[in-house]
Amino acid sequence: MITEPACTAGRCDALYVTIRREGDQVMWESWGNTSDPTAVPPDFRFDGAQYEAELARASADRSGEEPVDTVARLLEQAPADSGWFERWGCVLTSVSPRREEPGLPGGITGPPGVDVHVHQVREHGERTEPYRYGSFVTPEQSVEEQVRRLTVCMWADDPRESAKMYR
Repeated sequence: MITEPACTAGRCDALYVTIRREGDQVMWESWGNTSDPTAVPPDFRFDGAQYEAELARASADRSGEEPVDTVARLLEQAPADSGWFERWGCVLTSVSPRREEPGLPGGITGPPGVDVHVHQVREHGERTEPYRYGSFVTPEQSVEEQVRRLTVCMWADDPRESAKMYR
């Protein structure tokens, strides 16, 4: 999915593409559009080396990042680099920015924030338990202070005890 709808893809439309590498070429093909299956772009071919160089350039460019994105990115790096969750038999599943969505009712959206999802690793076939830390992102504090605050909260205790079970 290369678009990010405000709600679910089935209700708010989404654009999908299959990206694959074939030799020294990268192909974008097999497009899908949930709002109009006939309105899809043509397939694209890119030189693989140029494609990789552009991906590296774009991923290093933080100019369009909002504070909520920066907090999410930094929070994803800190626990992954520390091995903290593994100590407790857990795995970091995802770190996601949460945005206010203008025009949506308050019950669907909330103030900007970050959700950190972890799950407990179990034996093969056993149910895994999902957990979530959530934090608001505010303009009153620096991004670095907000990352520090949530990291301290996450690392204060066993995540199976300090995070909320999420179902």
